[in-house]
Amino acid sequence: MFQNQQKIISNQYPTWKYLMLVVVTVIGLTYAMPNIFGDDPAVIISPAKSVEFNADTQSQVASVLEKSNLSIKSSVFENGSFLIRFNNTEDQIKAKSLLKDKLGRTAVVALDLAPATPAFLQGLGAEPMYLGLDLRGGVHFLMDVDMEEAINKAYKRYIDEVKGALRAEKVRYLAVEVEGETLEVKFKNTEILQAGMKVLQTRFADRFTLTADETTAAPRVLMSLSAATIAETKKYALQQNITTLRNRVNALGVSEPVIQQQGDRRIVVQLSGVQDPARAKEILGATATLEFRLVEEEGDPYRAEKTGYAPNGATLYKFRNGRPILLKRRIIVDGENVINAQSGIDPEQGSPQVSVTLDGPGGRKMLATTKKHVGHRMAVLFIENSVETVEENGQKVKKRITTKDVINAAVIRGQFANRFQITGLDSPQEAQDLALLLRAGALAAPMEIVEERTVGPSLGKDNINQGFMSVIVGFILVLIIMAWRYKVFGMVANVALMLNLVIIVAVLSMLQATLTLPGIAGIVLTVGMAVDANVLIFERIREEMKNSSIQSAIYSGYEKAFVTIADANITTLLAAIVLFSFGTGPIKGFAITLSIGIITSMFTAILGTRAVINWIYGNKRVEKLSI
Repeated sequence: MFQNQQKIISNQYPTWKYLMLVVVTVIGLTYAMPNIFGDDPAVIISPAKSVEFNADTQSQVASVLEKSNLSIKSSVFENGSFLIRFNNTEDQIKAKSLLKDKLGRTAVVALDLAPATPAFLQGLGAEPMYLGLDLRGGVHFLMDVDMEEAINKAYKRYIDEVKGALRAEKVRYLAVEVEGETLEVKFKNTEILQAGMKVLQTRFADRFTLTADETTAAPRVLMSLSAATIAETKKYALQQNITTLRNRVNALGVSEPVIQQQGDRRIVVQLSGVQDPARAKEILGATATLEFRLVEEEGDPYRAEKTGYAPNGATLYKFRNGRPILLKRRIIVDGENVINAQSGIDPEQGSPQVSVTLDGPGGRKMLATTKKHVGHRMAVLFIENSVETVEENGQKVKKRITTKDVINAAVIRGQFANRFQITGLDSPQEAQDLALLLRAGALAAPMEIVEERTVGPSLGKDNINQGFMSVIVGFILVLIIMAWRYKVFGMVANVALMLNLVIIVAVLSMLQATLTLPGIAGIVLTVGMAVDANVLIFERIREEMKNSSIQSAIYSGYEKAFVTIADANITTLLAAIVLFSFGTGPIKGFAITLSIGIITSMFTAILGTRAVINWIYGNKRVEKLSI
C-alpha cells in the first residue's frame, strides 16, 4: 500500500507516454508545415471537348512562354493538362491572355492557385488545408432553377404512363399530349371518354385533378398536376440539381465547393481558388445528357433536310459531321436512367467508348426494345444545354441554347438490358467528359446564373492577414500573461499552447478541411479554452501546496482539476456537434475548428503539460515550485 502510494506521487510517466507525445509532435509539425509555403499563381491549360493535346501543343505552349519573357517558376505537363506556375500575379494574368490567343478554342486556359508544397512533403502525403472563398478568393454564383420547365418535364414523363394505362384496359385514345400546364387525353367519342375517365381516375387521381371536356370536336380529359405533386416536383428538381452540380464539380477537381439551397428555387455555388469565372461557368454549364432512340429506316433523311418535313412520328437530326438522320420521336431511355458510366477503349476497334449501366426501369425498357428490334439501328442523341447572352435589337438578352447531335447509330445485334457500350466518340477526352456527365446525372431542370461575383485573391489575402493577426495578437498576449503569472509552469503551458495550434492545423490539413474566417474564430476561441484548462490546473496546485507536499500537490492538482476541465470541454463539444449538424456554410466551419480544437487542447493541456512538468519536477526532491 505504501509502495503504491509512493509510486503515484513520484509523478513519473511511463516511457510510452513520452514517446507518444514525441510522435504526435513530429506528425503535427510535418503535416502543418505545408501551410507555411502558401500558393503559387498558376495557369492551367486543359484540352477543350473533342481535343487531345499532343507534341505540337506542347511546342506551342513552350514557344509562347519563351517569347513572353515572363517570370516562370515551373511548367509541368501531366494527366493531359499543363500546370504553369509564376512568381507573381501580373505574369500569371499576362500569360493567360497570351496562351488563350495562341491556342484559341482548342484549349481551356484558366487561372488557379497551386500549392507550393515541397516535393519531400508531398511524398509524405502532406498537403495544405483548403481555404474558403473568403480567404482564398474565387467565384460566387446564384443560380435560378427553371421550375416551369421542371413542371413541363413532369407532364411529359406521364405521357407514356397514361398511354400504357389506357392500353392495358383496352381503351382507345386519339392522342396524349402536353398543352400548356395540362395533359390532354383525346378520345373518339363521349362513350370512350367515360371509359377512359374511369381508368384515369383509378390510376392517377392521387396525383392529378381530372376534368372532362366534351365541348371540343374530340372529347378530352384535362389532367392537371395536384398542388402536392407540383410542390414535390419542385422540391425534387431543386435537390436533384444540387446533387448533380455537387457531383460534377467534385469530379472536376474543384476543392471543397459550397453548393447549397437558397429559397425555394435558387442555388448558391461558391468555388474557392477559381479565379476565372469563365472556367467556372463551363463547369456549371455542363448540362449534357443522352437520349436513346430508334432510327426511322423508311424515310429519306436527305429529302427531309431539303424539304424541311420529316415523316410522321420521326424527327430530323444530324451527326457531328453534318450528315442527316431520321430518329423516331419515342425515347427509349435517357440520362436519368443512367446510374454509372466509365470511359475506356473498344478492344476490337481501338476507339474510345463509354460503358453505360442503367437502372432497373431503364434496363427493362432497353431489353423490351432490343428484343423487338434486333437488326434495326439505335441512335445515341447527345443533348447539351447552355445559356448565352446574345444581342437583339441593340439589347443584350439571355437565351437558352440547346444543341442536339447524334453520336452514333449502331445496329442492334442482340438483346441487352442494363449494360452496353457507346462508341463513335471523337477522342478519349470526349469519352471521359461524357462518362463524367452521365455519372453525375442529368439536371432535373435548366438553370440560369442570375448573380455572379468574383472574390479576388488580394481581398482573400487581406482576410488571411487580418485573421492571422487576430490569432497572433491574442496568442502573444496569452503567452505574456501566462509567463508572468505562473513562471515555469506558465512557460510550459505556452509550449503546450503552441503545440495545440500546430496539431489543429495538422488535423485540418490531413482531413483536407476548408478553413474560413469563422473557422479562424473557432481557433481563437480554442486558444482561450486551452489556457483556461491550464489556469484551473495551476490554481489547484497552488491550493494543494498549502496542505501537502510538492509532489502530492502536482499530482492532486492534475487529478482533481481533470473532472472540471472534462465537463467544460465535453459540454462545449456537444454544442459544436449541434452547430455542425444543423448549421450550414460558415457555421459548419466554426464548428469543425472548435471541435478539433477542444480535442487537441484536452490532449496538450492535460497530457502534454503534465509530461513536461513530470520531466522537470517528477521523482525529485523539490523545495519550491516556480508557479
